[in-house]
Parts: sequence; C-alpha cells; structure tokens
Amino acid sequence: RELLPPWLVIVAGLTGIVLLCVSTKDVPIAPLRTKYGIVLDAGPSHTILFIYQWTTIKANKTGVIRECSSCPVQGPGVSNYSDSPQKVGKSLEPCLNWAQKEIPAELHSQTPLYLGATTSTKQLNFTHPILSDSLLAALTVTLKSSPFNFQGAQILSGPDKEAFNWVAVNYVLENFFKYDWRGQLVPSGKGMAGVLSIEGTSTQLTSKVEEENQAPKEGVKLQLYGQTHNVYTHHCPCHGTDQLRSRLLSELIQ
Repeated sequence: RELLPPWLVIVAGLTGIVLLCVSTKDVPIAPLRTKYGIVLDAGPSHTILFIYQWTTIKANKTGVIRECSSCPVQGPGVSNYSDSPQKVGKSLEPCLNWAQKEIPAELHSQTPLYLGATTSTKQLNFTHPILSDSLLAALTVTLKSSPFNFQGAQILSGPDKEAFNWVAVNYVLENFFKYDWRGQLVPSGKGMAGVLSIEGTSTQLTSKVEEENQAPKEGVKLQLYGQTHNVYTHHCPCHGTDQLRSRLLSELIQ
C-alpha cells in the first residue's frame, strides 16, 4: 500500500489542532420580519375586525398567513346606520383602539387596513344608493384617521365575496400547499373543495373550473401559490334559510 507523505500527515494534524483551539462564532441569521394586516368584515347583522399575521417567507410568491385575533364591533351591521351615518364610524373606534394595542406601534403605518361590506349594504346600495354612499364615506373618514395604512372600504360583489369564501375554506383545509419532511412549503397535490354558502334568501355553490376555456365569463380568476384558479359561483335563489323556515312552518301548520 502507498503511504501518505509524512509532511501531509503533519499538516493535517496541525490543521485539526488549530480548528479545535480557535474560538468560533455562530453566523447570525437575520430574523424573519413579521407583518400584520387588518380586515373589517361588515356583514348584515354585525361587523368583526380581524387581525392577520405573516412573515417574509412566501410559498410560490404568495404569503402564508394566520389569524391572530378578532374584535366583534358592538352594535348592529353598518347598513342599520343608514339613518345616522355619523354614528357608524364611532361604532368602529373601540375595536380600532384595541388593534393599536395588539400590533406594535412601529408597524402601524405599514399595516394595511381593509373594509368589505356584504349583503345588506349591497341591497341598500340598490334601493337607496345615496344612503349607501353616505355610509361608505363616513366609514372612510374614520378608517383614514386611524394610524393604519387604509386601503379602501367597498361593497363586495357577489362573485368576489363567494370567491373569498372559496379561498378561505381551501386555505384552512391546506389544499393549496403543505409542509414537506424538510419543513419547506410545497404544493399539496390535493384537489380543491367546493363551497356551499347558505344565506337568508339564496344559496351559492362555488367551485373551481378545471379547464380555462370552460370558465364562465362571470367567474373570478385567482393567482395563488404559483397556480391559476378559475372560480365560478352557481346561484340558487329562493333556496335560503328564510324559505326553508317558511316551508317548515307551512308543514307544521298543515
């Protein structure tokens, strides 16, 4: 067998001794930056303020968020303030003040703030558009005066509202992505769930259209976690909880 040269053995030994004796320092890893976002869900009967949190890590260019906490706004839904729009902003102030304590002060100006109004405000906009505009204007004044980065207050269209519901359900079910054995985010490989939303006067079924050329014109296209999703909502009017209750009462009376 060919032996190693003596000088090479001596150099290797000295190198080992030096590595053991010289003090080492851990290379500092930059901490992940935490960001926050606020969403005000202005529903027909009440409004809830939600705080979301995420880090700078993204899965295929889309953030991975989690709900931190929420604050139910005292009082009825925003559409019930149509006769006194000046009071609707006041009703939000306790929860906005609470959010200022939940989110670090240095991040207030970087925290986006949204308000989305749904069914009842949408109906008010059809019947009394001037009152609806007054409500949104009063809400905008209050939200702009907060220290957060106000992004807008709007009435969500039916397709947008149901598409957001579809995203929320599939996000909770982890259908968009999963963590692999290394702890890295990868596509889940699972199919997307459909969502059945039952309201007072109607029912909506929202699902993904697999082929883009089959997507209806009134559908919504979403770019999430490196994939394109064409989402369509099928409306079933007169199949809501109000009609179900009326049918049940009719059967009971008979």
